[in-house]
Amino acid sequence: MSAVNINPRTTVLVSMILLAAAFRLVQSSPVFSILSNLTPFGAMALFGGYYFRDKWKAMLVPVIALWLSDIFLNRFYYKTEWVFFYSGQLWVYGVFAATVLLGMMIGRPSFLRVTGFGVGAALLHWLVTDFGVWIGGATDITTGLPFTKDWNGFVKCLTLAIPFLRNMILGNLVFCGVMFGAFEWAQRKYPALKVG
Repeated sequence: MSAVNINPRTTVLVSMILLAAAFRLVQSSPVFSILSNLTPFGAMALFGGYYFRDKWKAMLVPVIALWLSDIFLNRFYYKTEWVFFYSGQLWVYGVFAATVLLGMMIGRPSFLRVTGFGVGAALLHWLVTDFGVWIGGATDITTGLPFTKDWNGFVKCLTLAIPFLRNMILGNLVFCGVMFGAFEWAQRKYPALKVG
């Protein structure tokens, strides 16, 4: 009987991404509502995109982690029912997949590169998902009416989302620092985690 070959690098990478996704559950609870969007969302995607050498793992592991955390968030915090797909999900997951691709382009990670990609990922998320909100006919919270389908309506939608953008930038920076920093340290301490 042959032993199962477990790759320590893959195990650690998957574990870190799942831990980040689990943090979304804690952070999204009503107790921490002031931290809305201060999540590891972008960091999970950039981290997976950079460190997984197999492109399918780079895309699949972060996307599945995001999807599982979304299911639990919907069940326990937002809708109190099991929701596997929701309105606007294509915009969110599309930008998440694009962020994984950004992670593949980081090159050698440095403080400036990871910071730049973290901010860029947050800006991309803000533009794409709020375009989805605007085009999807969402209601302007200041007027109670749908956003107008013109440049002014789109700009207003983006403007109202600036507090979420600020928290997403901060979340990306904090979690990119933790995830990239911890794995770089771990690779130096445990050579088995390095790519062969």
